[in-house]
Amino acid sequence: MTTNNRMELWAAIVALEHLKEKSQVTLYSDSSYLVKGMEQGWAKKWRTKGWKKGKAENVDLWERLLELCEQHAVEFVWVMGHAGNPFNNRCDWLSVQAAKGKNLPADEPYEEGETRRPAPTLFDM
Repeated sequence: MTTNNRMELWAAIVALEHLKEKSQVTLYSDSSYLVKGMEQGWAKKWRTKGWKKGKAENVDLWERLLELCEQHAVEFVWVMGHAGNPFNNRCDWLSVQAAKGKNLPADEPYEEGETRRPAPTLFDM
């Protein structure tokens, strides 16, 4: 049980957590929520205002993503989903296959209705 927006944020977090050293990264996503949240500065504004203005959702994941983006130089680029981009198509296929898996980890903050606590890192799972 989770949402597509949470999984889009989580995918970016997991990718950035895999980096072993400070890096310059271009991260492509078909999630306008993720890309606009970072490139248009929405997430930073929400954090500056204590996550209250605009009733920001998924605070736990936005906080972790912002921390990672402070460690790396990350540019977010939007690509249209389901529009023939071979890399986007591959990611979509991989995510569908993964979602069919058994014993998937729970999105506990979402299931508990508490998305303000810090998100677990890749190494906590």
